[in-house]
Amino acid sequence: MPFIPSVIKWVNTKRVSQIELFRKFPAESQEEVLSQLIARSRDTVWGREHGYSSVSTHQQFCSNVPVQSYEELIPYVEKLRAGEKNLLWPGEVKWFAKSSGTTSTKSKFIPITRESLEGTHYRGTKDCIVLYTTYNPATRLFLGKGLTLGGSHQINNFSNNSLYGDLSAILIENAPGYSDLIRTPPARIALIEDFEEKMKMITEKTVDMNITSISGVPSWYLVLIRHILKTTGKENLHQVWPNLEVFFHGGISFAPYREQYKKLLPDPNMHYMETYNASEGFFAIQDDLSDSSMLLMLDYGVYYEFIPADEIGTDNPRTLTIGEVEKGVNYAVIISTDCGLWRYAIGDTVEFTSLFPHKIKITGRTKHFINAFGEEVIIDNAEKALEKACNGTGAHISEYTAGPVYMGSETRGSHEWVIEFNKEPEDIDHFIEILDTTLKALNSDYEAKRYKDLTLVRPVVRVVPKGTFYKWFRDRDKLGGQNKMPRLSNNREFIESVLKTAGR
Repeated sequence: MPFIPSVIKWVNTKRVSQIELFRKFPAESQEEVLSQLIARSRDTVWGREHGYSSVSTHQQFCSNVPVQSYEELIPYVEKLRAGEKNLLWPGEVKWFAKSSGTTSTKSKFIPITRESLEGTHYRGTKDCIVLYTTYNPATRLFLGKGLTLGGSHQINNFSNNSLYGDLSAILIENAPGYSDLIRTPPARIALIEDFEEKMKMITEKTVDMNITSISGVPSWYLVLIRHILKTTGKENLHQVWPNLEVFFHGGISFAPYREQYKKLLPDPNMHYMETYNASEGFFAIQDDLSDSSMLLMLDYGVYYEFIPADEIGTDNPRTLTIGEVEKGVNYAVIISTDCGLWRYAIGDTVEFTSLFPHKIKITGRTKHFINAFGEEVIIDNAEKALEKACNGTGAHISEYTAGPVYMGSETRGSHEWVIEFNKEPEDIDHFIEILDTTLKALNSDYEAKRYKDLTLVRPVVRVVPKGTFYKWFRDRDKLGGQNKMPRLSNNREFIESVLKTAGR
Protein backbone atom coordinates (compact mmCIF):
# COMPACT_ATOMS: atom_id res chain seq x y z
CA MET A 1 0.00 0.00 0.00
CA PRO A 2 2.12 2.95 -1.25
CA PHE A 3 -0.39 5.44 0.20
CA ILE A 4 0.66 4.77 3.83
CA PRO A 5 4.43 5.35 3.33
CA SER A 6 3.66 8.54 1.39
CA VAL A 7 1.52 9.93 4.22
CA ILE A 8 4.17 8.95 6.79
CA LYS A 9 6.90 10.69 4.80
CA TRP A 10 4.77 13.83 4.47
CA VAL A 11 4.06 13.98 8.20
CA ASN A 12 7.65 13.17 9.17
CA THR A 13 9.27 15.82 6.99
CA LYS A 14 7.88 18.76 8.99
CA ARG A 15 8.54 17.21 12.40
CA VAL A 16 12.07 16.11 11.51
CA SER A 17 12.89 19.69 10.52
CA GLN A 18 11.60 20.91 13.89
CA ILE A 19 13.73 18.34 15.71
CA GLU A 20 16.74 19.39 13.68
CA LEU A 21 16.13 22.98 14.80
CA PHE A 22 16.45 22.23 18.53
CA ARG A 23 19.43 19.96 17.83
CA LYS A 24 21.25 22.99 16.41
CA PHE A 25 19.87 25.61 18.80
CA PRO A 26 19.26 23.89 22.15
CA ALA A 27 19.66 26.94 24.42
CA GLU A 28 17.37 29.10 22.30
CA SER A 29 14.75 26.33 22.14
CA GLN A 30 14.74 25.96 25.91
CA GLU A 31 14.60 29.73 26.48
CA GLU A 32 11.46 29.81 24.34
CA VAL A 33 9.92 26.96 26.37
CA LEU A 34 10.60 28.80 29.66
CA SER A 35 9.19 32.03 28.28
CA GLN A 36 5.99 30.27 27.20
CA LEU A 37 5.58 28.47 30.53
CA ILE A 38 6.03 31.70 32.51
CA ALA A 39 3.68 33.68 30.24
CA ARG A 40 0.93 31.07 30.57
CA SER A 41 1.18 30.96 34.37
CA ARG A 42 1.60 34.60 35.43
CA ASP A 43 -1.96 34.88 36.70
CA THR A 44 -2.08 31.58 38.58
CA VAL A 45 -1.80 31.46 42.36
CA TRP A 46 1.73 30.05 42.00
CA GLY A 47 2.69 32.65 39.39
CA ARG A 48 1.56 35.54 41.59
CA GLU A 49 3.25 34.08 44.68
CA HIS A 50 6.56 33.79 42.82
CA GLY A 51 6.51 37.06 40.90
CA TYR A 52 6.21 35.62 37.41
CA SER A 53 5.19 39.05 36.05
CA SER A 54 8.80 40.18 36.55
CA VAL A 55 10.54 36.97 35.43
CA SER A 56 12.19 37.09 32.00
CA THR A 57 15.49 35.25 32.49
CA HIS A 58 16.71 31.97 33.92
CA GLN A 59 18.53 33.84 36.71
CA GLN A 60 15.33 35.62 37.77
CA PHE A 61 13.44 32.34 37.61
CA CYS A 62 15.97 30.69 39.93
CA SER A 63 15.87 33.65 42.33
CA ASN A 64 12.08 33.59 42.57
CA VAL A 65 11.44 29.85 42.63
CA PRO A 66 13.25 27.35 44.87
CA VAL A 67 13.87 23.77 43.75
CA GLN A 68 10.86 21.68 44.78
CA SER A 69 10.29 18.13 45.96
CA TYR A 70 6.94 16.38 45.77
CA GLU A 71 6.42 16.85 49.51
CA GLU A 72 6.57 20.62 49.06
CA LEU A 73 3.89 20.47 46.35
CA ILE A 74 1.46 18.31 48.33
CA PRO A 75 -0.63 21.25 49.66
CA TYR A 76 -1.20 22.45 46.08
CA VAL A 77 -1.94 18.94 44.82
CA GLU A 78 -4.52 18.37 47.57
CA LYS A 79 -6.31 21.59 46.63
CA LEU A 80 -6.24 20.65 42.95
CA ARG A 81 -7.68 17.23 43.76
CA ALA A 82 -10.52 18.99 45.60
CA GLY A 83 -11.34 20.98 42.47
CA GLU A 84 -9.60 24.34 42.99
CA LYS A 85 -8.48 26.01 39.77
CA ASN A 86 -5.63 28.22 38.57
CA LEU A 87 -3.20 27.09 41.24
CA LEU A 88 -0.07 25.73 39.50
CA TRP A 89 -1.33 26.00 35.92
CA PRO A 90 -4.23 27.89 34.31
CA GLY A 91 -7.64 26.29 34.55
CA GLU A 92 -8.81 23.02 36.06
CA VAL A 93 -6.74 19.86 36.54
CA LYS A 94 -8.96 16.83 36.19
CA TRP A 95 -6.41 14.01 35.95
CA PHE A 96 -3.67 12.85 38.31
CA ALA A 97 -1.10 10.17 37.48
CA LYS A 98 -0.51 7.87 40.43
CA SER A 99 3.12 6.91 40.88
CA SER A 100 4.74 5.00 43.72
CA GLY A 101 7.90 7.07 43.42
CA THR A 102 10.59 7.11 46.08
CA THR A 103 9.43 9.92 48.32
CA SER A 104 8.35 9.64 51.94
CA THR A 105 4.72 9.41 50.82
CA LYS A 106 3.27 6.07 49.75
CA SER A 107 2.09 7.45 46.41
CA LYS A 108 2.62 10.58 44.35
CA PHE A 109 -0.24 12.13 42.40
CA ILE A 110 1.19 14.11 39.48
CA PRO A 111 -1.14 16.69 37.87
CA ILE A 112 -1.87 15.93 34.22
CA THR A 113 -3.19 18.90 32.27
CA ARG A 114 -4.63 18.88 28.77
CA GLU A 115 -1.52 20.75 27.61
CA SER A 116 0.82 18.11 29.06
CA LEU A 117 -1.20 15.30 27.51
CA GLU A 118 -1.13 16.83 24.03
CA GLY A 119 2.14 18.74 24.09
CA THR A 120 4.33 16.28 25.97
CA HIS A 121 3.03 12.74 26.47
CA TYR A 122 1.23 12.16 23.16
CA ARG A 123 3.82 14.19 21.30
CA GLY A 124 6.57 11.98 22.70
CA THR A 125 4.72 8.86 21.55
CA LYS A 126 4.30 10.31 18.07
CA ASP A 127 7.96 11.31 17.92
CA CYS A 128 8.98 7.72 18.69
CA ILE A 129 7.25 6.76 15.46
CA VAL A 130 8.72 9.72 13.58
CA LEU A 131 12.28 8.94 14.65
CA TYR A 132 11.90 5.18 14.14
CA THR A 133 10.41 5.45 10.67
CA THR A 134 13.02 8.06 9.70
CA TYR A 135 15.77 5.69 10.83
CA ASN A 136 14.06 2.72 9.19
CA PRO A 137 12.22 3.96 6.06
CA ALA A 138 11.49 0.41 4.87
CA THR A 139 9.35 -0.23 7.95
CA ARG A 140 6.11 -2.19 7.70
CA LEU A 141 5.04 -0.91 11.11
CA PHE A 142 1.69 0.45 9.95
CA LEU A 143 0.62 -2.74 8.22
CA GLY A 144 -0.14 -4.19 11.66
CA LYS A 145 -0.89 -3.08 15.20
CA GLY A 146 1.17 -2.05 18.20
CA LEU A 147 0.71 -3.95 21.45
CA THR A 148 1.04 -1.83 24.58
CA LEU A 149 1.43 -3.33 28.05
CA GLY A 150 0.58 -0.58 30.49
CA GLY A 151 -0.06 -0.26 34.19
CA SER A 152 -2.62 -2.02 36.29
CA HIS A 153 -4.58 0.77 38.00
CA GLN A 154 -7.81 1.88 36.41
CA ILE A 155 -9.23 5.37 36.56
CA ASN A 156 -10.54 6.10 40.05
CA ASN A 157 -12.38 9.08 41.55
CA PHE A 158 -10.84 11.35 44.15
CA SER A 159 -14.11 13.23 44.14
CA ASN A 160 -16.58 14.57 41.63
CA ASN A 161 -13.86 16.98 40.55
CA SER A 162 -10.85 14.78 39.79
CA LEU A 163 -9.70 11.30 38.83
CA TYR A 164 -6.47 9.35 39.20
CA GLY A 165 -4.81 6.24 37.81
CA ASP A 166 -1.63 5.00 36.15
CA LEU A 167 -0.35 7.35 33.48
CA SER A 168 -0.92 4.61 30.91
CA ALA A 169 -4.57 4.40 31.96
CA ILE A 170 -4.97 8.17 31.63
CA LEU A 171 -3.39 8.10 28.18
CA ILE A 172 -5.71 5.30 27.08
CA GLU A 173 -8.76 7.06 28.56
CA ASN A 174 -8.00 10.28 26.67
CA ALA A 175 -6.70 8.78 23.43
CA PRO A 176 -8.52 9.74 20.22
CA GLY A 177 -10.86 7.12 18.79
CA TYR A 178 -8.68 6.41 15.78
CA SER A 179 -5.91 5.08 18.04
CA ASP A 180 -7.75 1.75 18.26
CA LEU A 181 -7.01 1.31 14.56
CA ILE A 182 -3.28 1.09 15.28
CA ARG A 183 -3.13 -0.04 18.92
CA THR A 184 -4.14 -3.09 20.92
CA PRO A 185 -5.47 -4.32 23.35
CA PRO A 186 -8.69 -2.33 23.63
CA ALA A 187 -9.24 -0.25 26.75
CA ARG A 188 -11.49 -2.85 28.41
CA ILE A 189 -8.52 -5.26 28.49
CA ALA A 190 -5.69 -2.74 28.87
CA LEU A 191 -7.27 -1.36 32.05
CA ILE A 192 -7.88 -4.68 33.82
CA GLU A 193 -6.50 -4.36 37.36
CA ASP A 194 -5.60 -8.04 37.83
CA PHE A 195 -2.30 -8.43 35.94
CA GLU A 196 -2.61 -12.21 35.55
CA GLU A 197 -6.13 -11.86 34.16
CA LYS A 198 -4.89 -9.09 31.86
CA MET A 199 -2.09 -11.35 30.52
CA LYS A 200 -4.62 -14.06 29.78
CA MET A 201 -6.96 -11.67 27.96
CA ILE A 202 -4.12 -10.02 25.99
CA THR A 203 -2.91 -13.43 24.87
CA GLU A 204 -6.37 -14.53 23.76
CA LYS A 205 -6.94 -11.26 21.93
CA THR A 206 -3.61 -10.84 20.15
CA VAL A 207 -2.00 -14.18 19.26
CA ASP A 208 -3.83 -14.27 15.93
CA MET A 209 -3.26 -10.58 15.15
CA ASN A 210 -0.55 -8.99 13.00
CA ILE A 211 1.50 -7.34 15.75
CA THR A 212 4.34 -5.24 14.35
CA SER A 213 5.48 -3.40 17.49
CA ILE A 214 5.37 -3.81 21.26
CA SER A 215 5.72 -1.11 23.93
CA GLY A 216 6.32 -1.32 27.66
CA VAL A 217 8.70 -2.08 30.53
CA PRO A 218 11.20 -4.88 29.69
CA SER A 219 10.84 -6.84 32.94
CA TRP A 220 7.04 -7.06 32.77
CA TYR A 221 7.09 -7.79 29.05
CA LEU A 222 9.23 -10.84 29.75
CA VAL A 223 6.45 -12.16 31.98
CA LEU A 224 3.88 -11.59 29.23
CA ILE A 225 6.06 -13.08 26.48
CA ARG A 226 6.69 -16.25 28.47
CA HIS A 227 2.97 -16.56 29.14
CA ILE A 228 2.23 -16.20 25.42
CA LEU A 229 4.86 -18.79 24.46
CA LYS A 230 3.61 -21.22 27.11
CA THR A 231 0.02 -20.78 25.90
CA THR A 232 0.83 -21.14 22.21
CA GLY A 233 3.56 -23.77 22.52
CA LYS A 234 5.90 -21.67 20.37
CA GLU A 235 9.64 -21.38 20.95
CA ASN A 236 10.02 -17.67 20.25
CA LEU A 237 7.81 -14.65 19.72
CA HIS A 238 8.48 -14.34 15.98
CA GLN A 239 6.70 -17.66 15.54
CA VAL A 240 3.62 -15.97 17.04
CA TRP A 241 4.03 -12.58 15.35
CA PRO A 242 6.28 -12.98 12.29
CA ASN A 243 6.07 -9.27 11.38
CA LEU A 244 7.12 -7.97 14.79
CA GLU A 245 9.97 -5.52 14.15
CA VAL A 246 10.44 -3.13 17.10
CA PHE A 247 10.19 -2.97 20.88
CA PHE A 248 9.73 0.56 22.28
CA HIS A 249 10.90 0.15 25.86
CA GLY A 250 11.54 2.31 28.92
CA GLY A 251 11.12 2.55 32.66
CA ILE A 252 14.18 0.49 33.58
CA SER A 253 17.56 -0.31 32.07
CA PHE A 254 17.42 -2.77 29.20
CA ALA A 255 20.97 -4.03 29.79
CA PRO A 256 20.18 -6.93 32.17
CA TYR A 257 17.49 -8.24 29.79
CA ARG A 258 19.17 -7.84 26.42
CA GLU A 259 20.42 -11.44 26.08
CA GLN A 260 17.06 -12.88 27.12
CA TYR A 261 15.28 -10.83 24.46
CA LYS A 262 17.74 -12.02 21.83
CA LYS A 263 16.66 -15.60 22.59
CA LEU A 264 12.94 -14.83 22.74
CA LEU A 265 13.08 -12.60 19.63
CA PRO A 266 15.95 -14.11 17.58
CA ASP A 267 15.28 -12.32 14.29
CA PRO A 268 18.44 -10.25 13.63
CA ASN A 269 16.27 -7.54 12.10
CA MET A 270 14.43 -6.96 15.41
CA HIS A 271 14.90 -3.39 16.64
CA TYR A 272 14.95 -1.99 20.17
CA MET A 273 14.25 1.68 20.82
CA GLU A 274 14.60 3.17 24.31
CA THR A 275 12.43 5.98 25.64
CA TYR A 276 12.65 8.10 28.78
CA ASN A 277 9.16 8.91 29.93
CA ALA A 278 7.51 9.17 33.32
CA SER A 279 4.36 10.46 34.97
CA GLU A 280 6.01 13.89 35.09
CA GLY A 281 6.69 14.05 31.37
CA PHE A 282 8.20 12.56 28.23
CA PHE A 283 11.86 13.50 28.12
CA ALA A 284 14.07 11.64 25.65
CA ILE A 285 14.03 9.16 22.78
CA GLN A 286 16.73 6.99 21.23
CA ASP A 287 17.09 8.50 17.76
CA ASP A 288 19.87 6.24 16.47
CA LEU A 289 19.40 2.51 17.02
CA SER A 290 23.16 1.97 16.82
CA ASP A 291 23.70 4.37 19.75
CA SER A 292 22.13 3.57 23.12
CA SER A 293 22.04 7.25 24.14
CA MET A 294 18.75 9.15 23.92
CA LEU A 295 18.04 12.52 22.35
CA LEU A 296 16.72 15.02 24.91
CA MET A 297 13.52 16.45 23.43
CA LEU A 298 13.87 20.19 23.96
CA ASP A 299 10.72 21.60 22.35
CA TYR A 300 8.05 19.91 24.46
CA GLY A 301 6.45 21.72 27.39
CA VAL A 302 9.42 20.89 29.63
CA TYR A 303 12.17 23.27 30.74
CA TYR A 304 15.30 21.51 32.01
CA GLU A 305 17.86 22.42 34.64
CA PHE A 306 20.72 20.27 35.90
CA ILE A 307 22.44 20.10 39.28
CA PRO A 308 25.84 18.35 39.44
CA ALA A 309 25.15 15.20 41.45
CA ASP A 310 28.07 15.78 43.78
CA GLU A 311 26.53 19.13 44.80
CA ILE A 312 23.16 17.70 45.84
CA GLY A 313 22.57 18.49 49.49
CA THR A 314 25.12 21.31 49.62
CA ASP A 315 24.15 24.85 50.60
CA ASN A 316 24.42 26.47 47.17
CA PRO A 317 24.39 23.87 44.40
CA ARG A 318 24.84 25.15 40.87
CA THR A 319 21.77 24.93 38.65
CA LEU A 320 22.80 24.73 35.01
CA THR A 321 20.85 25.30 31.82
CA ILE A 322 21.09 23.11 28.73
CA GLY A 323 23.70 25.52 27.37
CA GLU A 324 25.97 25.07 30.39
CA VAL A 325 26.15 21.29 30.83
CA GLU A 326 29.20 19.20 30.05
CA LYS A 327 29.74 15.67 28.81
CA GLY A 328 30.59 12.94 31.31
CA VAL A 329 29.19 14.68 34.42
CA ASN A 330 26.47 13.09 36.55
CA TYR A 331 23.54 15.52 36.90
CA ALA A 332 20.29 15.52 38.87
CA VAL A 333 17.39 16.57 36.63
CA ILE A 334 15.13 19.52 37.54
CA ILE A 335 12.06 20.21 35.41
CA SER A 336 9.40 22.89 34.97
CA THR A 337 6.44 21.72 32.91
CA ASP A 338 3.07 22.46 31.38
CA CYS A 339 1.43 20.34 34.07
CA GLY A 340 2.39 22.90 36.72
CA LEU A 341 5.53 21.34 38.15
CA TRP A 342 7.97 24.18 38.88
CA ARG A 343 11.70 23.51 39.38
CA TYR A 344 10.70 19.99 40.38
CA ALA A 345 13.38 17.44 41.25
CA ILE A 346 12.25 14.24 39.55
CA GLY A 347 14.86 12.13 41.36
CA ASP A 348 16.69 10.90 38.25
CA THR A 349 20.34 11.40 37.38
CA VAL A 350 21.65 11.56 33.82
CA GLU A 351 24.92 12.00 32.00
CA PHE A 352 25.35 13.77 28.67
CA THR A 353 27.07 11.58 26.12
CA SER A 354 26.87 14.20 23.37
CA LEU A 355 26.37 17.95 22.95
CA PHE A 356 24.85 19.35 19.74
CA PRO A 357 22.78 17.27 19.71
CA HIS A 358 22.25 16.83 23.44
CA LYS A 359 22.04 13.11 24.15
CA ILE A 360 21.82 11.50 27.55
CA LYS A 361 21.93 8.20 29.34
CA ILE A 362 20.12 7.59 32.62
CA THR A 363 22.63 6.89 35.36
CA GLY A 364 20.34 6.29 38.32
CA ARG A 365 18.28 7.93 41.01
CA THR A 366 19.23 10.58 43.52
CA LYS A 367 17.84 8.28 46.21
CA HIS A 368 18.65 4.87 44.67
CA PHE A 369 22.30 4.20 45.39
CA ILE A 370 24.51 2.48 47.92
CA ASN A 371 26.67 4.85 49.91
CA ALA A 372 26.78 3.23 53.34
CA PHE A 373 30.58 3.37 53.41
CA GLY A 374 31.37 6.29 51.08
CA GLU A 375 31.45 4.08 47.99
CA GLU A 376 28.70 5.95 46.06
CA VAL A 377 27.65 3.07 43.79
CA ILE A 378 24.94 4.23 41.38
CA ILE A 379 22.61 2.23 39.17
CA ASP A 380 24.69 2.83 36.05
CA ASN A 381 27.66 1.15 37.81
CA ALA A 382 25.46 -1.76 38.89
CA GLU A 383 23.88 -2.35 35.47
CA LYS A 384 27.23 -2.36 33.66
CA ALA A 385 28.85 -4.66 36.22
CA LEU A 386 25.95 -7.12 36.15
CA GLU A 387 25.90 -7.15 32.35
CA LYS A 388 29.60 -7.98 32.25
CA ALA A 389 29.18 -10.68 34.92
CA CYS A 390 26.32 -12.23 32.96
CA ASN A 391 28.27 -12.14 29.69
CA GLY A 392 31.25 -13.76 31.40
CA THR A 393 29.29 -16.62 32.99
CA GLY A 394 26.40 -17.26 30.59
CA ALA A 395 23.85 -15.97 33.12
CA HIS A 396 20.54 -14.18 32.52
CA ILE A 397 19.01 -12.02 35.26
CA SER A 398 15.26 -11.65 35.76
CA GLU A 399 15.28 -9.26 38.73
CA TYR A 400 17.60 -8.02 41.44
CA THR A 401 18.00 -5.64 44.35
CA ALA A 402 21.09 -4.74 46.36
CA GLY A 403 22.02 -2.97 49.55
CA PRO A 404 24.60 -2.82 52.33
CA VAL A 405 25.69 -5.37 54.92
CA TYR A 406 26.58 -3.15 57.83
CA MET A 407 29.78 -3.40 59.80
CA GLY A 408 29.65 -5.32 63.05
CA SER A 409 31.90 -5.11 66.09
CA GLU A 410 34.22 -7.67 64.52
CA THR A 411 33.09 -7.71 60.89
CA ARG A 412 33.58 -5.40 57.94
CA GLY A 413 30.90 -4.16 55.61
CA SER A 414 29.93 -5.49 52.19
CA HIS A 415 27.22 -5.32 49.57
CA GLU A 416 24.52 -7.95 49.34
CA TRP A 417 22.88 -8.70 46.00
CA VAL A 418 19.61 -10.62 45.90
CA ILE A 419 19.26 -11.95 42.37
CA GLU A 420 16.66 -14.04 40.57
CA PHE A 421 18.21 -15.62 37.50
CA ASN A 422 16.34 -16.81 34.46
CA LYS A 423 19.55 -18.74 33.77
CA GLU A 424 21.99 -19.15 36.63
CA PRO A 425 25.73 -18.54 36.07
CA GLU A 426 27.92 -21.50 35.29
CA ASP A 427 30.11 -20.52 38.24
CA ILE A 428 28.61 -18.22 40.91
CA ASP A 429 32.03 -17.44 42.40
CA HIS A 430 33.27 -16.31 38.99
CA PHE A 431 30.09 -14.21 38.60
CA ILE A 432 30.81 -12.47 41.91
CA GLU A 433 34.44 -11.95 40.96
CA ILE A 434 33.52 -10.26 37.66
CA LEU A 435 30.85 -8.15 39.40
CA ASP A 436 33.31 -6.99 42.04
CA THR A 437 36.19 -6.37 39.63
CA THR A 438 34.00 -4.41 37.22
CA LEU A 439 32.62 -2.21 40.00
CA LYS A 440 36.19 -1.43 41.03
CA ALA A 441 37.03 -0.47 37.44
CA LEU A 442 33.93 1.73 37.11
CA ASN A 443 33.93 3.43 40.51
CA SER A 444 37.10 4.69 42.18
CA ASP A 445 35.31 5.23 45.50
CA TYR A 446 34.19 1.60 45.55
CA GLU A 447 37.69 0.51 44.56
CA ALA A 448 39.18 2.54 47.43
CA LYS A 449 36.80 1.03 49.98
CA ARG A 450 37.56 -2.47 48.67
CA TYR A 451 41.34 -1.95 48.90
CA LYS A 452 42.75 -4.94 50.79
CA ASP A 453 39.27 -5.54 52.25
CA LEU A 454 39.90 -2.74 54.72
CA THR A 455 36.36 -1.28 54.63
CA LEU A 456 34.37 -3.47 52.25
CA VAL A 457 34.85 -7.19 51.70
CA ARG A 458 33.81 -9.16 48.62
CA PRO A 459 30.10 -8.84 47.71
CA VAL A 460 27.58 -11.48 48.75
CA VAL A 461 25.12 -12.81 46.17
CA ARG A 462 21.91 -14.50 47.33
CA VAL A 463 20.25 -16.48 44.55
CA VAL A 464 16.49 -16.73 45.06
CA PRO A 465 14.12 -19.13 43.26
CA LYS A 466 12.39 -18.21 40.03
CA GLY A 467 9.16 -16.36 40.69
CA THR A 468 10.32 -14.77 43.94
CA PHE A 469 10.14 -11.17 42.73
CA TYR A 470 6.84 -11.83 40.97
CA LYS A 471 5.44 -13.11 44.27
CA TRP A 472 6.92 -10.07 46.06
CA PHE A 473 5.05 -7.75 43.70
CA ARG A 474 1.86 -9.82 43.88
CA ASP A 475 1.87 -9.88 47.69
CA ARG A 476 1.97 -6.08 47.64
CA ASP A 477 -0.67 -5.71 44.91
CA LYS A 478 1.97 -4.21 42.60
CA LEU A 479 1.76 -6.48 39.56
CA GLY A 480 1.88 -4.42 36.39
CA GLY A 481 3.96 -2.44 33.97
CA GLN A 482 4.56 0.72 36.00
CA ASN A 483 5.79 -0.93 39.20
CA LYS A 484 9.55 -1.31 39.57
CA MET A 485 11.80 -2.94 42.12
CA PRO A 486 14.27 -0.47 43.65
CA ARG A 487 17.60 -1.73 42.33
CA LEU A 488 19.88 -0.16 44.93
CA SER A 489 19.11 0.98 48.42
CA ASN A 490 21.13 2.52 51.21
CA ASN A 491 19.35 0.30 53.74
CA ARG A 492 18.27 -3.34 53.96
CA GLU A 493 14.50 -2.88 53.73
CA PHE A 494 14.03 -4.33 50.25
CA ILE A 495 16.68 -7.03 50.62
CA GLU A 496 15.08 -8.33 53.80
CA SER A 497 11.56 -8.29 52.38
CA VAL A 498 12.58 -10.17 49.21
CA LEU A 499 14.53 -12.75 51.19
CA LYS A 500 11.48 -13.21 53.43
CA THR A 501 9.33 -13.79 50.34
CA ALA A 502 11.87 -16.39 49.20
CA GLY A 503 11.64 -18.11 52.60
CA ARG A 504 15.24 -17.27 53.53
